[in-house]
Amino acid sequence: MTRSTMVVVVLTTLAAGAAAWNWADQDLVSGRTFISSAFGQPAKHEGHDRAILYWKDPDGKNDFSSEPKKTPDGRDYVPVYEDQEAGLTHKKPAEPLRMTGKILYYRNPMGLPDVSPAPKKDSMGMDYVPVYEGEVEDGSTVKISPGKLQRTGVRSEAVSKRTLFTSIHAPGVVQADEHRQAVVALRFDAFLNELQHITTGSRVTKGEPLMRVYSSTLSAAAAQYITDLGLRNIGGLPPNRGARQRLENLGVPEEIIKDIERTREGLLTVTWPSPRDGYITEHNVVEGMQAKAGDVLFRIADLSVVWVLADVAERDLGLIAPGQKVMVTPRGYPDRTFTGKIGLIYPALNKETRTARVRIVLANPDTILRPNMYADVVIESGSQEPVIAVPENAIINSGTRQIVIVDKGEGRFEPREVKAGMRGDGYVQIKEGVSETDKVVVAANFLIDAESNLKTALKGLAAAGDAK
Repeated sequence: MTRSTMVVVVLTTLAAGAAAWNWADQDLVSGRTFISSAFGQPAKHEGHDRAILYWKDPDGKNDFSSEPKKTPDGRDYVPVYEDQEAGLTHKKPAEPLRMTGKILYYRNPMGLPDVSPAPKKDSMGMDYVPVYEGEVEDGSTVKISPGKLQRTGVRSEAVSKRTLFTSIHAPGVVQADEHRQAVVALRFDAFLNELQHITTGSRVTKGEPLMRVYSSTLSAAAAQYITDLGLRNIGGLPPNRGARQRLENLGVPEEIIKDIERTREGLLTVTWPSPRDGYITEHNVVEGMQAKAGDVLFRIADLSVVWVLADVAERDLGLIAPGQKVMVTPRGYPDRTFTGKIGLIYPALNKETRTARVRIVLANPDTILRPNMYADVVIESGSQEPVIAVPENAIINSGTRQIVIVDKGEGRFEPREVKAGMRGDGYVQIKEGVSETDKVVVAANFLIDAESNLKTALKGLAAAGDAK
């Protein structure tokens, strides 16, 4: 046999041996040796077929392949089988696959949220994995593998009792108290003389002179009252209330009537006093002018107590009530904070801004709060007693109901409908649905809820198939 003939024979023999060669590998999950007849074909494992899902880098790098592959230094990529969880190859042995019972559906071999009621292959040619009865829990509980929990970032927090407080912020504007305003207006025609040096913005006290008033009507009424007083002194006639009542009807202050009784002299002019303490907010008089009955000559506002009118958003109306404590910071004095109470919630909403006006009664002893001044309002609202609460991000609001995902341990989760209450400090009161012994998912809960909904849909599909 020539040298070239021997080479051909050897190569032929090696090729035939490679075609029939069965390679061995070590099962990284169970530690047992198994035999795979070819890439992508099921391998025998304790009497059951095991399908290879994909191949991964032997050094655990984030590198995968749908076909057999080697590293740059010539090492084979490690196959991952359907009963293994990628990323957990050194964990405790996986339970043997359940190969008996009724097949409920087929799931994507790569763990994607894709299922099929019939056998099928994915885009890489891998068979979908059957899911048998008994592999999923009954009811609405969802079971998720530890590897998937770690990858999706699921995090839980214990339900607790806490006192909830929430701060409602609203813009406000200062207004004078409507109950602490007065106008100076005469009930008779008169001429105004000797105006005091009082202008708009001046502060006056009750009884302080404002002007002198001359009126023939007032003089006639005063003379009639003096005559009436003289007749009673001379003839001992009973008191005549008519003359005094006329003065009172003309709005003559009590102090002026007492002066007439004391002096018994007719009055040509009368000094008209301020009816209350306050600031002149309107000044409509000029020296020597004639004032008609009913003309507003002065407007006086007492600013020792003021109102702050705040616009509260419609969504916060359920959290406020008359009598609640309010903190007001005027923008002109950002270092000053005033404490007041809600006096009234106005009955109508502003349809453009969807806000309700709230009246806040505020003491203003040093009168630094002025009408039309802007202010920032903070209304403190909350529960008086501790209530069961969960973090706000634990609530899944579907529009028709509110759900939390209860962590039952060992990778088991149960969606549970709850009834939510007030909110505050990043937490929500739960009136019904959970207790202090529960734990709820606060991160990645939407993924678990989606899987639960998928499970429910699959059960309905299986039930429809059984009915046929």
